[in-house]
Amino acid sequence: MKMQSLVPELIVSDIDKSLEFYCNVLGFEVRFARKEDKFAYLMFHGSDLMIEGERPDSSPWKVEPLDYPRGRGLNISIACPNANELSEKIVKAGYELRKPVEDRWYRNKEIYHGERNFLVQDLDGYLLRFGEWLGDKTKEELGPEIIKKNFSEEG
Repeated sequence: MKMQSLVPELIVSDIDKSLEFYCNVLGFEVRFARKEDKFAYLMFHGSDLMIEGERPDSSPWKVEPLDYPRGRGLNISIACPNANELSEKIVKAGYELRKPVEDRWYRNKEIYHGERNFLVQDLDGYLLRFGEWLGDKTKEELGPEIIKKNFSEEG
């Protein structure tokens, strides 16, 4: 099995509840799991993520304290095919979005990359950013209203 070059691994407080959230609510699939290790390797449309249930023993893999919300200062960006559909599924399942769906444009030199994205926190407070690719445009194609909305100064 070939792994991605970068695969985040999150220590979660309850592996079963996290699997329910990641698989049944968000739509991840279990690539493989080791129940005895409270471990699962997950996939979502080309993105990979590992989750591991918290254990009481000390470990070099665990940076404590593991207070809620976990992963402060980190957000995990995950590509998704339909941000509106996924966000509606999350809300319908009873979870709150941290940031609603919005179209954003990010400048890279003279090209603007579009993404429809939203934020949600998992059960342990890890911040997940789901983004649907909207394509590339020039400043002229976007127009002044979009530039003004996305940038504090002219793009």
